[in-house]
Amino acid sequence: METITVSVTNDRLSKLREVASGFDVTLEELIRLSIENLLLQPEAAFQRAMEYTLNKNEELYQRLA
Repeated sequence: METITVSVTNDRLSKLREVASGFDVTLEELIRLSIENLLLQPEAAFQRAMEYTLNKNEELYQRLA
């Protein structure tokens, strides 16, 4: 596992600590989970687009089968 360093302003760091405390997780866990969530978004957007297309064209696909 790699380690990265990110610089943030003091006010942003304070806000991140507040959010982490509100979720009862460490600052590191909050950041790690946020990154994971960000990385999953493109996959979720593709899934929604695929489902929309399949549902929209369901009748056509059945006739072509």
